[in-house]
Amino acid sequence: MGTSGFAKWTRHFEDERERRHADGDPAWEQGATLHPAVWAGIQRFQVGEDGDGANLVAKADEAGDPDYGQAVRLFVREEQNHARLLARLLAAGGMPTLNGHWSDAVFVRLRRLMGLRMELLVLMIAEVVALRYYRALRDGTGDALTTDVAGRILADEQRHVPFHCERLHASLAELPRAMRRPVMTAWRLLLLAASLVVAADHGAALHRLDIGRLRFVRDVMASSHEVVSAVLVHRPDAWTSERTDMGGSSDR
Repeated sequence: MGTSGFAKWTRHFEDERERRHADGDPAWEQGATLHPAVWAGIQRFQVGEDGDGANLVAKADEAGDPDYGQAVRLFVREEQNHARLLARLLAAGGMPTLNGHWSDAVFVRLRRLMGLRMELLVLMIAEVVALRYYRALRDGTGDALTTDVAGRILADEQRHVPFHCERLHASLAELPRAMRRPVMTAWRLLLLAASLVVAADHGAALHRLDIGRLRFVRDVMASSHEVVSAVLVHRPDAWTSERTDMGGSSDR
């Protein structure tokens, strides 16, 4: 990738950082009241958002595009901010954070198996699942603070998906053409498996968020068609508007 390819993403991330600084934090003092199952789900997702991103940053630097490396660093900081927001939300409800969760450990190990391409493919599974979860959390609790926090995170995730799609398009272009679609077909199968695991693990919370296990899995898989299309056929303008099928409008 030339240095011009991801300079725009660095600007996008920097603009969002400035906007967050200007907007300030949610009104933590209002507190939050949620069903225990929903709190448990937030605790697990908070663990998944946490981390220093060192492995991803190192692989991004090895790709040889300074703009991409800088954009990845800004992406990692946004993910860390998500972990902070969720931790503050938990604290506002009198709930502790978790030290770890088995599902996050599995994803981290998978991401570290190979190079940047595998890292991003596995990361994209988590991102696409997160889109549907944060939309459900934003719309399904009726709690003002939770709605605010989930809406902020969802807006960020809606930018993260096209960012990773653009880099994956470049990465898959290095493979023989006949291999590209099978790779994405395998990715969708892994996404299906992951969404089934999340649906089972968060079933009680999804019920409380008024979507249920089956609808959650169905919506995740429906959104994957657009991801596959964006990775296989790069369309720079395809993500300029908010994508309701990829997570809904941010209402912000």
